[in-house]
Amino acid sequence: MIEAIELTKQYGRVRAVDDVTFRAVPGRVTGFLGLNGSGKTTTLRMLLGLSRPTAGRALINKRRFRDLAHPARQVGAVLEQGISHPGQTGRAHLVTQAVLAGAGRSRVDDLLEYVGLARAADQRTGDYSLGMRQRLAVATALLGSPPVLILDEPANGLDPEGIAWLRGLLRDHARAGGTVLISSHLLAELAQLIDDVVIIAKGRVRCVAPLAELYGDGAHRLRVRGRDPHRLWRAFERAGGRVSSNGYALEVVGLSPEEVGELAFEARVPIYELSSDAPNLEQIFLDLATA
Repeated sequence: MIEAIELTKQYGRVRAVDDVTFRAVPGRVTGFLGLNGSGKTTTLRMLLGLSRPTAGRALINKRRFRDLAHPARQVGAVLEQGISHPGQTGRAHLVTQAVLAGAGRSRVDDLLEYVGLARAADQRTGDYSLGMRQRLAVATALLGSPPVLILDEPANGLDPEGIAWLRGLLRDHARAGGTVLISSHLLAELAQLIDDVVIIAKGRVRCVAPLAELYGDGAHRLRVRGRDPHRLWRAFERAGGRVSSNGYALEVVGLSPEEVGELAFEARVPIYELSSDAPNLEQIFLDLATA
C-alpha cells in the first residue's frame, strides 16, 4: 500500500505540496493527475524518499521509504526519463542495478525479453530511443519483483504498441495483488487502465475517487438537433431536463435518450440528431484542475 498523509513540501515561501492525503491500494491501479507545476512530481519524489517532506508522512507498506529493509524488493519506480549510463549496454545496466539492489542476476535476460529489448541488450543505452529507455526503466523497476510500482510518465516515447504493452503489464501486476501508482498526461489512454484517480492542482488534492464513481457523478450530456429547437427546449425543461445551447445544438442533462425521443415525438418536432456524450477523464480532469 502507498499512503500520503498530510504531505507538505515548502520551498522558501512557496508551498509546492500542501496537505496532500491519498492512498493507493493493492489490486488496483491509481492514476495521479496534475497539470505541470501542480506538485505531482514533488509528491512522487517524497514517496520515494528523494525529497524530505516539510510536514506529513509518505509511507510504503506502513514505512518510510528510507526505513524499508530491501527497498528494491518492495518498490519499483520509473521516473520521467529513467536513468542509465549512456556508455553501458542495456544488459550491463540491468546487471549493475541487480547487484546494487541485491536482486541477483538471474532475472536480467528474462526481463530484457519481457520488455522487448532482447535484440538491443548489447547496444549502448546512449543509442537507445526514448521509448527503448522507458522500457529499460520498467525492466529496472521490476528487477526485485516488487509488489509496489510508482511510475512517473512511463509511457513517454512509447509507440501505440508499446503503450498497449505497458497497459497489459500494469493491469497484470494489479490483478496479481500488486499496487500501482501512475502519473501520465495521456489521459485517454490512462482511462483504459486505472481503477482510482487522484487529482492534484496547485499543490492540493482536488479529488480522490474510484474512476467509475467519478464517471457516475458526471451526468451524461445529450446533444439534440431538431426542426424547432425552442419547442424542444420547453418540452425538455417541463420534463425536468437541464437544457443549454452551444449555438448549433441543444445540450440536455437529466433525461435519457429514450425520454428525449418520446418528448420530441409528442411535441411533433422532427429530430435531426440525438447523440450521447459520456463524461471523459480529460474533461473531468480539466474541470477539477482548473477550477
